[in-house]
Amino acid sequence: MKDFIYAEMMVHVPMCTSKEAKDILIISDNAQKLSAEVARHEEANLKVIGCTLNEISALSDESYDVVISEMGNDAALFSHVNRVLKKDGQFVTTHPSLESLEENKSLMSILGKYFKIIMPYNIGNGATALLASKEYHPTADINLQRADMIDGLNYYNSDVHPAAFAMGNYIRKEYLGIIKN
Repeated sequence: MKDFIYAEMMVHVPMCTSKEAKDILIISDNAQKLSAEVARHEEANLKVIGCTLNEISALSDESYDVVISEMGNDAALFSHVNRVLKKDGQFVTTHPSLESLEENKSLMSILGKYFKIIMPYNIGNGATALLASKEYHPTADINLQRADMIDGLNYYNSDVHPAAFAMGNYIRKEYLGIIKN
């Protein structure tokens, strides 16, 4: 997969779904490319932390509009992410292949305790990420002006954004009642 596709899709999908994406948190041990994409949004205040629960637990409540995580997915992480996200926040995380049904159903069920919307989306080369949102729907509430005004992108645009959420019928059937859209 082209690295720029992954970084652009992990960052711009939640940032262009959020009404006002200013305070951004990246949880990663290797966040250079993600940080570079966030920097394309001049209004963004970025904080990058490593992949430890201690660092996450030290963050203030309701202080981030968007959290992007490359950390493992577990209930403790999701609880902290929920706490640090603002009331209309977006969360994006990597996850196992959609072919890993039981693992993903468990993951999405845990996220469902905290988020109104949970949707997988394509991030290139058959890989997917999960977008979990407390308020905004990623295809209905896309900020088109923000999505179309980002300079220097190689892949992401306002057409790719909603298209990334298209899933085949076999995925829809397997995850019926688990994906919240």
